[in-house]
Amino acid sequence: MAIRNGLSAVYEALHAAPPYALVEVVRDALVAQTAAQGAELLLADYALVALRPVLDTPVPGDAEIRIDSSDAGRAFASQQAQWEEAHGTLHLPVTACGERFGVLSVHLPARPELDDVGELQEVAEALGHGLRGADRLTDRYQRARRLARMTLAAEMQWGLLPGYGHTGKGYRLAGQLEPAYAVYGDNFDWSCDPDSLGLSITNGMGEGMRAALLTTLAVTALRNARRSGAGLEEQAGLADEAIFAQYGGREYVSTLLLRFDAATGRLFAVDAGSPRLIRLRGLDVETVKLDRQLPLGMFGNTTYTEQSVTLQPGDRMVIVSDGVYGARSTTNADFGESLLESVVRSTRLQPADEAVRTMIRGMLTFREGVDVFDDAVVVCLDWTAEQAAEALPPVEGDVV
Repeated sequence: MAIRNGLSAVYEALHAAPPYALVEVVRDALVAQTAAQGAELLLADYALVALRPVLDTPVPGDAEIRIDSSDAGRAFASQQAQWEEAHGTLHLPVTACGERFGVLSVHLPARPELDDVGELQEVAEALGHGLRGADRLTDRYQRARRLARMTLAAEMQWGLLPGYGHTGKGYRLAGQLEPAYAVYGDNFDWSCDPDSLGLSITNGMGEGMRAALLTTLAVTALRNARRSGAGLEEQAGLADEAIFAQYGGREYVSTLLLRFDAATGRLFAVDAGSPRLIRLRGLDVETVKLDRQLPLGMFGNTTYTEQSVTLQPGDRMVIVSDGVYGARSTTNADFGESLLESVVRSTRLQPADEAVRTMIRGMLTFREGVDVFDDAVVVCLDWTAEQAAEALPPVEGDVV
């Protein structure tokens, strides 16, 4: 099957394509330059439960392909190409820098050779990089991802998020917000540097627009401090002052601020509220006990203190908001630490992004049938530490 000879023309067409026409350009170039007979881009919806076609211009609720029960979904979840014999379709994960967007489904006259699959996977990856910047200029892909209409508050919250995931040097990072279409006050944010990253998980008061406005102020204040070069303690202090100045202590935001050094495995933290930090090391799951400090905005003149944790290569750190561990079932039982630890342990063989999806699904299954008035955040940080041969000794003052 002739694939390689036409790929340079496909890349040239993709590079020249306007952001709102990426999918048509890739499809037409593949058909013109390779043996492909057609192609479709399937984008993951906000809740990561379904894939939605772009070229069919779906309306909310229609034309969805469930991730957990389809070949295309398996390609998305496993991040491995899947051949669907019945429809002569090769499903390729569309991912860029560790963030999963969806699946490129290419229709072919016959099962492709392994080399051809690799070449087409490069096209899917190039498409992923194009999609990363396209949302700044077009709403087309945002519309395609929606299974339902999104509330205004949720629109504001999603506009704050940095994405679903990132793969950096020595670490993998993923996060998910639930419910996707009617968010209350939870959020997460991160900023990645070559060997380190900054991370915040916020849990604001209230619901709807009230919660969205409070969270927007908190996240923006933290970003402003971080981008000015402030450390964790100063970031927390400045955000505390900004929120107090606006609300006078009537509203506040529970926050966990983290900075991770991937070269040394040191994780620095300011714990200002309810989000919990959980460590998975092998089969052992443990809640990391940090000194709990006042939420941001409660008094406006709070002094915050940074703590640190030394990770071992292969450690997984999971951060959850109270919407996860505080979930209740139809029998009024608590999700609690025991079940949470069991779900975290069950993800040990999964990559970070799929682990987050597993934890969210576990929580949703537990509270199925219950009216929910709180949202939930799960963030997963894996220290892959490719450059580290041995576990590092803890540093004096570290939380064990």
